[in-house]
Amino acid sequence: MNTSYLSLLIQRQAQKYGERVALKYRDYATSTWIPVSWNQFSEKVSKVSRALVALGVQAQENIGVFSQNKPECLYTDFGAFGVRAVTVPLYATSSEAQVHYILQDAAIRFLFVGEQYQYDVASRVQNLCHTLKRIIVFDSSVKLAPGDTNSLYYEDFLALGDNMELQQQVDKLTAESSPQDLANILYTSGTTGESKGVMLHHSCYEAAFKAHHGRLTTLGEQDVVMNFLPFTHIFERAWSYYCLDRGCVLCINLRPQDIQKTIKEVRPTAMCSVPRFWEKVYAGVLEKINETTGLKKMLMLDALKVGKAHNIDYLMNGKTPPAMLRAKYKFYDKTIYSLLKKTIGIENGNFFPTAGAAIPEKVEEFVHSVGINMVAGYGLTETTATVSCGWIGDYRIGSVGRLMPGLELKFGEDNEILLRGETITKGYYKKEAITRNALTEDGWFHTGDAGYMKDGFLYLTERIKDLFKTSNGKYIAPQAIETKMVVDRYIDQISIIADQRKFVSALIVPEYQQVENYAKDHHIAYTDMKDLLQKTEIQELFRMRIETLQQEFAHYEQIKRFTLLPEPFSMERGELTNTLKIKRPVLLKNYAAEIEKMYEE
Repeated sequence: MNTSYLSLLIQRQAQKYGERVALKYRDYATSTWIPVSWNQFSEKVSKVSRALVALGVQAQENIGVFSQNKPECLYTDFGAFGVRAVTVPLYATSSEAQVHYILQDAAIRFLFVGEQYQYDVASRVQNLCHTLKRIIVFDSSVKLAPGDTNSLYYEDFLALGDNMELQQQVDKLTAESSPQDLANILYTSGTTGESKGVMLHHSCYEAAFKAHHGRLTTLGEQDVVMNFLPFTHIFERAWSYYCLDRGCVLCINLRPQDIQKTIKEVRPTAMCSVPRFWEKVYAGVLEKINETTGLKKMLMLDALKVGKAHNIDYLMNGKTPPAMLRAKYKFYDKTIYSLLKKTIGIENGNFFPTAGAAIPEKVEEFVHSVGINMVAGYGLTETTATVSCGWIGDYRIGSVGRLMPGLELKFGEDNEILLRGETITKGYYKKEAITRNALTEDGWFHTGDAGYMKDGFLYLTERIKDLFKTSNGKYIAPQAIETKMVVDRYIDQISIIADQRKFVSALIVPEYQQVENYAKDHHIAYTDMKDLLQKTEIQELFRMRIETLQQEFAHYEQIKRFTLLPEPFSMERGELTNTLKIKRPVLLKNYAAEIEKMYEE
């Protein structure tokens, strides 16, 4: 019987682990973490399966999940897999237009929503969207719109699954499931335009599990994993499914902005994150060093130097550190490094997968120097996440690791990375032409990323379609410059402008708190942020810092002019995707006046 692996995963784990804890979620009323056992998890999943059958959900029908991270997202996913339904996750911050587009495109009849914001958006969209029949609400404190008699709270939905007579139908559907079934449609938020629904079949996840077994050898039942990125993101989704397969405990962080607090409450052994998380940790440590004086400052700086020599210059390059260095490293490991890890909340750390954007080398060096096992990797929605990753003791600074087992890689035109293997999508939902452009007849997928291999490690150089050409015919890779700049503690967000322009300029969102501190320390009077950012001293401060950071770039790649913005880039104005990537075309439109001003003679 070749049923799909995920359709019975939770039930199989419950037979193995019973009353052991599978999940935890934070109860905000009591500030405590509520455990859910494997048995409870399995029971919920089976109820969801029966309730979906009661609602009349068909095999391979698309159902939507529009919520921030909650245990209910996982109950719904696995309950759907049990009856061969397809789950389509939507980012919790999606706009009405995005929700409307996805519901129409995937012809979704049943939409599960998390909190008040998602319900309000969904109920407004329901009037415009003829496919949507019913909204099911996870959070029982959500107030339904006046006259809404059709929406269901999750507990009432689950009550439909109390009818055990439906189990026979569920069992039949599970038995008919196969790896060739569609599991998810994940809509990429697209920095360049319209969303595309990436189809991931059960076979993609099964192949991904198999590949990771060979690489992530230390992950297991003893691990406590924090879910911090949205489940809608392939990185967190595939990782969470894999952690459940390994028997880890998942701790579900509801609100991304609470991570500094919740990570200290949970003290996880693993957590996948984007580089921004570590950039903020690095900036915080530099800040601390800057505020310190005397012996303490000397020790902190020496600890970083010793860590780099021990872990990077020697161990990373396969060499044995000399005895004296080993002794110093041991001393700092017991004092400074362990205190730092404790302060972040990761003193129990096993390893920390990081991907989703380029990791600034300074940040990566720092993380490895203090003995945090960051595992850098590379992947796309279309590749079911991981294409390549480093491993503990097997990494190179600046690289995205070794290719995963089972994947083939070759380089195409402009050094584009082409991939082939079982984890690759079979295409975009209802978009044949775009699928034909992305996938060759013989199964090679065009990633749109350029790179090269060295000593078995993959390095990324740029997004091919993001290369800018100046009016002088020079090519600029904006990400390379942005990655370098965003390490600075005064810079929060940056977007490089250069395409068809005489020189490189930048729109910069400063770290406002840092700028205010600087103004206070230097007695700079101002009325508001806009006024402060125009002050000569502040302009000079940024000019100096940019000059220092860009020394290694060729003259034509360097930022000549910049504009400091008094407000951050925002999703509401369409400037950021749901994964917080910058939408360059929107910025060009929204900041046209500011950009033109930088190019005035």
